[in-house]
Amino acid sequence: MNTFIKPRPEIREILALNLKFLRAERGLSQDALALVAGLDRTFIAHVERLKRNISLDNLEKIAVALDVPTATLLDENLRNQKL
Repeated sequence: MNTFIKPRPEIREILALNLKFLRAERGLSQDALALVAGLDRTFIAHVERLKRNISLDNLEKIAVALDVPTATLLDENLRNQKL
């Protein structure tokens, strides 16, 4: 009997995956998203690569730029849903 349980991904990893997913869905580059969100492209890249932590203020800016509720960026099941 295999008792190995896959650990849940960390919230920063969920955010990074969802951010990449939503950007791709909308055909946005990191530069384009950063411009709309009022953030630096390197910041977006660092968030996607788990190199930076993100404030709630910046999380909200990204959500607004992607036209999604802020909670959507942290939804573990987002990539399994049909948008």
